Amino acid sequence: MHAIEPYFNWRHLYTAEEDVRSPFHGTEHSEFEFTHAVYDHALHPQWEAFGSSTLYLKVLFADYDEGFVIMEFIGEWNDLLHNDIMYLKRDVIEPMFAEGINKFILIGENVLNFHAGEEDYFAEWFEEAMDADGWIALINFLPHVREDLQAADLDQYLIFGGKLDEMPWRALEPDELLARVDSLAHKRLS
Repeated sequence: MHAIEPYFNWRHLYTAEEDVRSPFHGTEHSEFEFTHAVYDHALHPQWEAFGSSTLYLKVLFADYDEGFVIMEFIGEWNDLLHNDIMYLKRDVIEPMFAEGINKFILIGENVLNFHAGEEDYFAEWFEEAMDADGWIALINFLPHVREDLQAADLDQYLIFGGKLDEMPWRALEPDELLARVDSLAHKRLS
């Protein structure tokens, strides 16, 4: 896992470390020291810690005028034991929401497992996003992870499946990705 870097081809457009409105503003990353791990697997130092011991993320792009963010995840999403959604919601999503973000694109190709806990934080996040004409979309999560999300009835809060499961997001610019996801999200929500 140490060789899996967050997507970097948009760094000329946006870096969370330099964004004063980002929860990760001022974060410094070593290129040589591996300080994060999922269990006994070291992670590339560019991933961001946000309170979870098994799930990490990278804010790839944020546009406050358009109100959207693209985040890539790696690790195990474990709400049952570690309440990862609480840390994500309180420490990442709420500060972004306060800055005008209401559309959340979560990329999960590297989320290895999902363990459900309570759905309260998902419900709260969904209601806040919907009240602001937004949504929460999951892109390219692994099939077994999507099945676990559905089994926990979280598909009532999160948009995933269909074309979102095979989205060629790396071939798009952030605004193009937003347009595609927004179109699919509006079809699902209406």
